[in-house]
Amino acid sequence: MDTFAIGTVEVDGARFPALVQGDSVYDIRTVLPDVRRTGDLFDAWDDNLDSLAAFLASTPPGARSLSDLQDDEGLRVLPPVDPIGPILAAGVNYREHIIEMAVAHKLGREGAPDEQLRVDAAAEIDERVATGDPYVWTGIPSAVSGAYDAVQLPDFGGDIDWEAELGVVIGRPTHRVSIEEALDFVAGYTIVNDVSARSLIPRPDVAKIGTDWFRAKNQPTFFPTGPWLVPARFVPDPMRLRIQLRLNGILMQDSSTSNMAFGVQELVSYVSSVARLNPGDLISTGSPAGNGSHWKRFLQDGDVMDVTIEGLGMQRTPVVAASGELPPWQASRQSKAPA
Repeated sequence: MDTFAIGTVEVDGARFPALVQGDSVYDIRTVLPDVRRTGDLFDAWDDNLDSLAAFLASTPPGARSLSDLQDDEGLRVLPPVDPIGPILAAGVNYREHIIEMAVAHKLGREGAPDEQLRVDAAAEIDERVATGDPYVWTGIPSAVSGAYDAVQLPDFGGDIDWEAELGVVIGRPTHRVSIEEALDFVAGYTIVNDVSARSLIPRPDVAKIGTDWFRAKNQPTFFPTGPWLVPARFVPDPMRLRIQLRLNGILMQDSSTSNMAFGVQELVSYVSSVARLNPGDLISTGSPAGNGSHWKRFLQDGDVMDVTIEGLGMQRTPVVAASGELPPWQASRQSKAPA
């Protein structure tokens, strides 16, 4: 069967669910009239995919060229799932990334040399994989942006970092599923970039909690997603995909999903052991080594990030300056700070 992908696009202000094969894009509503947005496909996901495959096999008319639409500047590629559900994001889920972050942020025994920090971090992740649980935080849909939309630097928070990740989209109600059956509940895969304001993660004022993922990761445009949702039937092994991020053309992250501490199956099973997952919910599986914290180089106005995952396409996101105006809450806090 020829592969294809699902997406949401906007042409001259009109949004529609898209069937994408190569450079050709079709309006899914012409094939499945009851599907008004991509989220509607989950009601009968496999049957709908079969119908779309049969449509493509018939050499159908009506294809529009993605490249022509882009050249005409009338196309906007939106996040592929509409509406997208909450984000369940795995943190510290690539072994080498964990080790790099321990060294970059001096996470460990006070005064320990870098090599000792590396050894201690490696032992900690190996122990967690053997006996512990994944670490998962929650994100909100308003942080999600399209695969070619600009990432805007925030008006509060600094050290803005990139994190290329594999996104897993749930296809049917999922609760308390086993590791062995977990992939049966996955609709497909996409690319995400979990942009983070590193300076906002520590919370020394709430020492017993320690970190604040909400403010560090949920600002607008901080979660570029897409361009497409590739159905799971076209991804034989999600744990064998090359994942790369380039900054201004320079390779910064280059790894494989095989290097996850907890794989896709384990993450789906674990998250569903806590929460009831619904179609369209997104699990982000963590980032490999090579973040800005490691390179001691963070995002700046004018940067361009290219993220690719094998078989899933590429997203390209320019970085633009902050608006220059603090939100009222931060402005009021700043005005009350002691001189």
